Amino acid sequence: MTTTLTHLPGFEDPIHDAQRTFRALLDANARPGSPYLITAKMTVPSGLTPACAAACLTLLDLDVQVWLQPSFAPPVKAWLLFHTGCKFTQQPQEADFAIIQDVAALPELSSFSWGTAEQPEASTTLLIQVESWEGGQPVILTGPGILDKQTITPKLSYQFWDFWTKNNQVYPLGIDVFLLTTNAVMGLPRTAKSEVEHHA
Repeated sequence: MTTTLTHLPGFEDPIHDAQRTFRALLDANARPGSPYLITAKMTVPSGLTPACAAACLTLLDLDVQVWLQPSFAPPVKAWLLFHTGCKFTQQPQEADFAIIQDVAALPELSSFSWGTAEQPEASTTLLIQVESWEGGQPVILTGPGILDKQTITPKLSYQFWDFWTKNNQVYPLGIDVFLLTTNAVMGLPRTAKSEVEHHA
């Protein structure tokens, strides 16, 4: 049974799908808080959204270490291994990329690698699946790539935004995040400052 799951195809059109996905990820990173569509069509194992799967196929390769949130079912790991050849680690601080399915059970973000003074870019990049861009508390983003300010409302916990403030303060160290719904991506690079709107 596992073989059939592993051999779920990857991109239907590998070259163009990978190029388009990469472009969406670059744009999302350059313009924090703006969602970009990921149009790649593919059959994905249960628990992985098509947008997150496309990002994984675009970003992961033989040279990267991945921390997969334990709540993912085994076929997800098998599929990623088959299509990308990436290595897996159980230590968040060793990971180049971390893939998160359940935001409520997200470990302390400080347990991931923040990079080093010599290599700030050697930090962990998180791919976090979120239900939608709506329904969470309003958060105002400011920083490079944001014209004035951008209000976003993805479903993320207060703890996440508390950590995000700390993450922004340790710049140039810190982690970068891609939020992914079923078919779109939003970038949260470490340069993005966040302020949670508290309604009286």
